[in-house]
Amino acid sequence: MSTVGNRDYYEILGVSREATPEEIKKAFRRKARQYHPDVAKEDGAEAKFKEINEAYEILGDEQKRAAYDRFGHSAVNGSMGGDPFSGFGGFSDIFDEFFGGGFRTTRRASRHAPRRGQDLQYRLTIDFEEAVFGSDREIEYERTATCRTCGGNGAEPGTNPIRCQRCGGSGEVRSVRQTFLGQMVNITTCPDCNGSGEVVTSPCHECKGHGQIREVRQLRVSVPAGVDQGTQIRISGEGEPGTNGGPPGNLYIVVSVRQHEYFRRRGDDLFIKLRINIAQAALGHTLMVPILTAEGESDHEMIIPAGTQSGEVFVIKGKGVPRLRRDGTHVGYGNLEVMVEVETPRNLTEEQYLLFGQLAETLGDAVIPPANQKGFFDRVIDWLGGE
Repeated sequence: MSTVGNRDYYEILGVSREATPEEIKKAFRRKARQYHPDVAKEDGAEAKFKEINEAYEILGDEQKRAAYDRFGHSAVNGSMGGDPFSGFGGFSDIFDEFFGGGFRTTRRASRHAPRRGQDLQYRLTIDFEEAVFGSDREIEYERTATCRTCGGNGAEPGTNPIRCQRCGGSGEVRSVRQTFLGQMVNITTCPDCNGSGEVVTSPCHECKGHGQIREVRQLRVSVPAGVDQGTQIRISGEGEPGTNGGPPGNLYIVVSVRQHEYFRRRGDDLFIKLRINIAQAALGHTLMVPILTAEGESDHEMIIPAGTQSGEVFVIKGKGVPRLRRDGTHVGYGNLEVMVEVETPRNLTEEQYLLFGQLAETLGDAVIPPANQKGFFDRVIDWLGGE
């Protein structure tokens, strides 16, 4: 029986008789959200919700709407009753959108659908030089593999799984409950077969009926030049195996780089601090600076000009980290930046003390530099990128 009486269905949904199916559907969505008993707390919300449902069942169906337009309520009075959701599929979709599917039939993807395997992660610690120039490393990790003894079905060779008696092989258990909206069918995974539809009565001795075993896999990994702390290297297809013919997951190598004794890095550039004595800074000096190469460390000649101040930075171009494009193409090198730190001598000998005393008589007194003139620590902060 109709719960609306002779009230016009178009009026209930708030649309005109010329409304398109899409306009009727939008109006129903809006009204259903407004008066759903779990949302609306006002008196009469449940009755209004039933009216909205009844109106949409008629106007949302092309044939029922045509009969209603022609003959009115008399044409549809016998159509109500039973499951209020029968005859149209849009209502369950709308509940799914508004209320998370709590009032609709639970649906599961086919238990035979292919599923991709899970990704795995491996943490690889490498030396600073390996990160700069790349290397090949052997790694060893565990992953799941299909049991070779039973072929993955979990049954002892010579036996086969049997159909699950509880779910009849469907992998699903259905329960029906009655609500004010009608019958609701809830579908859950069968607890006896875990959704497989089959039960193993004689488990495989190798995998204990799981169909899978853990295996130790050895893999040679190519670490590209220029990787840095936290870089991830993806190895396709080396993760957990897929199910039902699905593809395997990937293995992600997360790189951790050991700190170098005296080199530091920012992007493609390398940094090193060089300590010289006060005489070398004042008079100038030629010395050898260590640089990194693919073959190891070597020396590079650098000239310290006379009058060098503590904190000054000298750039040696092309002696930094290999610069690569995303496709691995080599496009040059970063730079090596050398910061000079002038060391003030301690524990002078008597002769050195006298010499410095004579020198001091020829030099000026201490002065306060202008505020806009960068000092040693300002230059250090700039060199470190503000850190």
